[in-house]
Amino acid sequence: MIRTIEWTDAGVVMLDQRLLPGREIYRTYSDYRDVAEAIRSMVIRGAPAIGIAAAMGVALGIKNSSAQSVDDLDKALDVICDTIAGTRPTAVNLFWAVARMKSVYAQVRLRGAEEIRGALIRECISMYEEDIRSNREMGRLGQELVPGNARILTHCNAGALATAGYGTALGVIRAAVEAGKQVQVYADETRPFLQGARLTAWELQKDRIPVTIITDNMAGYFMQKGNIDCVIVGADRIAANGDVANKIGTYTVAVLARENGIPFYVAAPISTMDPTIPEGSLIRIEERDPDEVRTIQGVQITPENARVANPAFDVTPFRYISAIITDRGIARPPYTESLRRLLHVR
Repeated sequence: MIRTIEWTDAGVVMLDQRLLPGREIYRTYSDYRDVAEAIRSMVIRGAPAIGIAAAMGVALGIKNSSAQSVDDLDKALDVICDTIAGTRPTAVNLFWAVARMKSVYAQVRLRGAEEIRGALIRECISMYEEDIRSNREMGRLGQELVPGNARILTHCNAGALATAGYGTALGVIRAAVEAGKQVQVYADETRPFLQGARLTAWELQKDRIPVTIITDNMAGYFMQKGNIDCVIVGADRIAANGDVANKIGTYTVAVLARENGIPFYVAAPISTMDPTIPEGSLIRIEERDPDEVRTIQGVQITPENARVANPAFDVTPFRYISAIITDRGIARPPYTESLRRLLHVR
């Protein structure tokens, strides 16, 4: 299994995804502020993985805090959580993870500083293990939707690299292969960060799953030619009505899938669901550095100082989504009802 992130005595270890596929470098972060910067700069990315990194960052910050009293730890916790929560605004798993760590802190607060430190470390490790189990359950459920000889289009990277392990959208694909199905994957390159071309293709090649990389503007061509049987993508936030925020370009793929009569599936853990957001237009979309568009691997590809827009995500309206695969079951329209039911499943 690909090791994306790990808690160790030395600190939080992450595979630097900015360098893949050329170099496989693991970095160890011993300061919560460095964990926050790793999230911001996309050393680690993907909503579930960001959540795990956030939880580990909180635990690391409290572990290494010089505070001796609980009152001083209270102040440290606020600073640590605010720093980590300020890194990336769209992925709801980040805020879910920070809230969960705060909840554990509150539960053990009266037991003293050392008990707090131990409880937070245990909790972030538990969240890591839960994520892997969750992904495998999503894969088990979702692979039932995959035809026996499937040609699957995916956008961005929703694999082991985007999670603690196994993956969401790629977890469904992996589970389909493990079930004996013949699968071929078409991976959108996913500009501007090239998560599909660099990361999805790298993962699938490691698993010996056939993959063809296409540029983002080729997706409609292959759909029209009859080369795609279904689309499976991940999600960074799902509104109460089933609208889905995911990597920029997902909306385009969904519209093309509808035009060509192709099922469009979203795979995401229930922690990606945000019942406080009634519909997708209210989701805050992260705007990233224009240089991510101006350059590729440090090489400038646009006129110098050209004006650039770089939204990291878009929102796919629920009407384009055939089903949402979660670790608690498969939601189908009307999503306002089916997602609410799944939220209460334990």
